[in-house]
Amino acid sequence: MTSPGRRLRQAYAERPLILPGVFNALSARMAERLGFRAVYLSGGALSAGWAGVPDVGLLTLTEFVEQAAVLVRACSVPVVSDADTGFGEAIHVARCVQLFETAGVAAIHLEDQQLPKRCGHLTGKQLVDRSTMVSKIRAAVASRSDPDFVVIARTDARATEGLEAAIDRALAYVDAGADVIFPEALESPEEFARFAEAIPVPLLANMTEFGKSPLLDSTSLEQLGYRIILYPLTAFRVAMRAAADALRVLRDQGTQRDLIPRMLTRAELYDLLGYDDYEKADRAFFGGS
Repeated sequence: MTSPGRRLRQAYAERPLILPGVFNALSARMAERLGFRAVYLSGGALSAGWAGVPDVGLLTLTEFVEQAAVLVRACSVPVVSDADTGFGEAIHVARCVQLFETAGVAAIHLEDQQLPKRCGHLTGKQLVDRSTMVSKIRAAVASRSDPDFVVIARTDARATEGLEAAIDRALAYVDAGADVIFPEALESPEEFARFAEAIPVPLLANMTEFGKSPLLDSTSLEQLGYRIILYPLTAFRVAMRAAADALRVLRDQGTQRDLIPRMLTRAELYDLLGYDDYEKADRAFFGGS
């Protein structure tokens, strides 16, 4: 059986991979139904949507792994997960990789921020020194049992040390064994191009909204040389806006009638859940009618 990591590698080697962030099991299944070849668990979406807290490193390794495992069970495409700073030093990163791999995750990304970490597109970030991050990447690579498990190294150095320093860090992370480089918060198409020229491994472009990076389309990023295009919070933000709008209608009108055309129907929901399969199994197991 082909491992999740191998399937992910095949996906982005075949053609650039559009990687949508999903925020629960049902949205993961929906993304798969719509033809996406992998899905992503965002630390920002998990912190906000599941725990109701900001993305500043408050959630634990076990909370991340538990939720990633939910997504793995819900869909058959590879799951890529945010792993923040690795939840500690190099020795902790080794256990982090082992737990995510055991959960069936295809890849994680590790970032070079200090705790308390910040959203990659906000000010106030501080980085660990290069040697500390190199040690974490080496630990991640050495501790995986499947050599195809994908280790993605994210650098937040562009905002704090400048573009060339970020490239230098990325090259050190490649030397340490990172499979993919994730340059965070690049500020222009020219910067995306410069990174692609300098880095010899596949690159991930983060197209998060309301940040420092221009929202380049996937074709343009492919032409620049990017293999994975990440949309970490797009579906979550749209869903939260829709939920807020619906709650306002209920508050102001006292009825949901005007919202019916905007809803997933009961039949659509049951189809997405595979409801009929559960009923068939129930009849087969217990002889129900």
